[in-house]
Amino acid sequence: MPTISPPPVTSLPPGVKLLQLKFRLLAAVSTEWAFGAAWKLFTTPRQLPEKHWEAAALAMARSFTVATKTGSVTAYEWNPAGRRTVLLVHGWEHRASFWGVLARELVAAGFRVVALDGPAHGASEGRRTTLPNFARAVQAVADVVGEVYAVVAHSLGGAATVGVPVQFNQAHTGRLPRLVLLAVPGSTAAVARRFAELLRLPPAVVARLNRYVQEQHGRDAESFSLIQVGHRFPADRALLLHDHDDASIPFAEAAEIAANWPGLDFRATVGLGHNQIMRDPAVLRQVVEFLG
Repeated sequence: MPTISPPPVTSLPPGVKLLQLKFRLLAAVSTEWAFGAAWKLFTTPRQLPEKHWEAAALAMARSFTVATKTGSVTAYEWNPAGRRTVLLVHGWEHRASFWGVLARELVAAGFRVVALDGPAHGASEGRRTTLPNFARAVQAVADVVGEVYAVVAHSLGGAATVGVPVQFNQAHTGRLPRLVLLAVPGSTAAVARRFAELLRLPPAVVARLNRYVQEQHGRDAESFSLIQVGHRFPADRALLLHDHDDASIPFAEAAEIAANWPGLDFRATVGLGHNQIMRDPAVLRQVVEFLG
């Protein structure tokens, strides 16, 4: 599910303007048609071109697959002899290889590292996915790899892990010793609202989207929000890092998560935006130290 904030109208690329026109015409004919097209777009991640460093990031990893009800999920393991397991969960339109720099740092610190390609991402099966489906994939991998010491999650990955939520170490304590969240959305409903604003969806279409979530999952979109449920997540220690210059998820959402999550270690960064926070050396040092 995209977590994008609409840029000013004057800066909209032609492709977005064409989408706005498409949905205006569809909605004029049928709210249901416009809803169907909007939901398909909302749940279909793009397969971004492979970056030059991705193959190297996976070169030292063992790949394996995990079966789920909606298709197989591909995962990767570094340093299988590591003393404790850290599970890495990527965000929308990313994949496991995007964690290459952090995986290397965690291996150097002695951890076993596992990362997955979410449904419809990377080498995993599927073309579309939702927040609950993403969480089910994380759950399936967590159940296979055994006791998990820590999770590091970015963006949508954090919303899926904590908001649905994923249950860790059910055969042991039922708790997660360490949780690290990077650039995660505070409000699931706000994510959908930014999407609707970007495409200028009519109120009737937005209302239909909200009803569909309720019908499919028996809960409204805001019930997945970390602002609402983050404090319930059974983590012994949790760290949240968010950049003041994040153009995808407003910094104010991170501040609101922290305000509603007693004991959360909240740290702000500047100048890293939404994605560079995953690779910044200072951030990585903090993450490794926090897990240590």
